Amino acid sequence: MGSLTLPVFAQHNRGFAHFPQQHHESMGAPKSAPHSSQPQSHAQSQAHPKSHAGDWLRNHQNMSPAERQRELENDPGFRRLPARQQQLFRQQLQHFSDLPREQQDRMLRRMDVWAHLTPEQKQQAREIHGRIQQLPPDRQRMVHTAIDDMRGMPPEQREQIIDSARFKGMFSPEERDIMRSATKLPLAGPEQ
Repeated sequence: MGSLTLPVFAQHNRGFAHFPQQHHESMGAPKSAPHSSQPQSHAQSQAHPKSHAGDWLRNHQNMSPAERQRELENDPGFRRLPARQQQLFRQQLQHFSDLPREQQDRMLRRMDVWAHLTPEQKQQAREIHGRIQQLPPDRQRMVHTAIDDMRGMPPEQREQIIDSARFKGMFSPEERDIMRSATKLPLAGPEQ
């Protein structure tokens, strides 16, 4: 997942967007927000728009996988969820725990960027993800790789590369249009 360009586009991280969240001043919560050591449920976090989808994971990142799992199981919001959704969260948390630290950090950064997208940008991202999913798996990988490679470039350079003879020879017009759309979203910008 860490190597993909669009996991934050809600499709691959949809469950993480509803992970129990908590405010933490170091995570960008407003200074006036109450500081709590207890995770908040999704419903509680909605009352505090500055709380981000990755806060729960970030605040529990330095724990062992077993400790993170215990924290999740003890979260009141998690315990109120239907069994099927609980199982989905367990699987996603296990996947997160299995990633190397660098990929965990990248996932958290992307979740933070996703949290700052406008509803329109999120819809565009979902549409781009859907278009990529229509491609054969090998083409999906090539498009993801190309978008990843352009992350740190200024917009003008991205356009030049997408319109280059090399890319026209490697990618179909549809694939290049997907890249162009993806690289216009803030999500496709350089990683912090």
